[in-house]
Amino acid sequence: MALSCSRLCSRLSLIRLGGLGTNKITNGFYSANISSQSRLVPYRHYTSSKVRRGIGRYVSSRLQWANAKYEGFLKRRFPRFFQLYHTFVEVCLGFKLLFQDVKDVRRIKVKMLSDGMKFQDLPYREMEKLRRFRRDLIKAFPLVMISIPPFANYLVFVLMYFFPRQLLVPHFWTPSQQVEFRGLYHSHRARYHWPLLKGLEHAADHQAKNGHLQGRLKDLCTKVQSGANPKASEILAVRSLFSGPPLGMRRMQVDHMRHISRLLFLTPHLPGFLIGRRLNSHALELLQLDRALSRLGPHQLTDPELRQACFVRGINSDSLGVNQCREWLSQWLQVSSSLKESEVSLLLHCLVLLSANYPNPPSRHRQEA
Repeated sequence: MALSCSRLCSRLSLIRLGGLGTNKITNGFYSANISSQSRLVPYRHYTSSKVRRGIGRYVSSRLQWANAKYEGFLKRRFPRFFQLYHTFVEVCLGFKLLFQDVKDVRRIKVKMLSDGMKFQDLPYREMEKLRRFRRDLIKAFPLVMISIPPFANYLVFVLMYFFPRQLLVPHFWTPSQQVEFRGLYHSHRARYHWPLLKGLEHAADHQAKNGHLQGRLKDLCTKVQSGANPKASEILAVRSLFSGPPLGMRRMQVDHMRHISRLLFLTPHLPGFLIGRRLNSHALELLQLDRALSRLGPHQLTDPELRQACFVRGINSDSLGVNQCREWLSQWLQVSSSLKESEVSLLLHCLVLLSANYPNPPSRHRQEA
């Protein structure tokens, strides 16, 4: 009995060590399934795909390390060449982002055609994507035309390097350039806050039909000129004055429309009837964006989306905190959600009424400049 037990134990040890045979081994009174025995042996199984992924991650990390060392060397020893090299890298990344936008816009257009959707029926992010892509395409069109002749791409690269703000769309800007250029654009826009308020006061003097609303509009202009921030209720109290002459859309004076065009970064050097048509189109588009944003909920926006939404509506969001941006955007939507399409002129004037003094009023010298 002892001998048979010792033989059985030896056979068990041999089976555990030699577990690469057939699925089932039968010898005498013992029958064992190798799959059940193999669970008792601790081992690690490596597949070829896992090995390839591990090698890929290692190679990628080493390349990133080498690239960071190379860029640091260029920045220390050859700063001017580093700026040119960095511009080239940003251009390549910008083209990648631009091509991704092209794919997204094509997908949105196909969805609109297949589902019979209109622009105002789209979700906010898709609506904003179409709006920004259309503006970027208009800005990039001259540069694309210049690059068509042979060897002209070298000239285009030089122009892109020296004039990034004027020639490049935001896809090709570095993060620091985005902050710098938005601040510069806002400073240009702020120059026309004061003339636009003066134009509103002048228009209020010609509101002879309703003296009560005329007084409220003049008080509103005076409050903004003194550096205070009006409430949404104070702005909505004069909304009926912006549906007819002299402040209704396409009823305003040409000089007044030119000032508003500069707030929207539109060219003011067009005939009056074309300026009125463009302003009306942009005002309705902005109203539809606001309605889509209200459906989505401003709290759903990421921080970059929130800052971009505030910048489009008139403030320099890069100088504000996230909570300040959310507070200001909620005030804007409070006004916008109460307006009809016939009152969109008031929405354009909110680019000054709600934005000129938020969060702190600029100096009098800057206003008059």
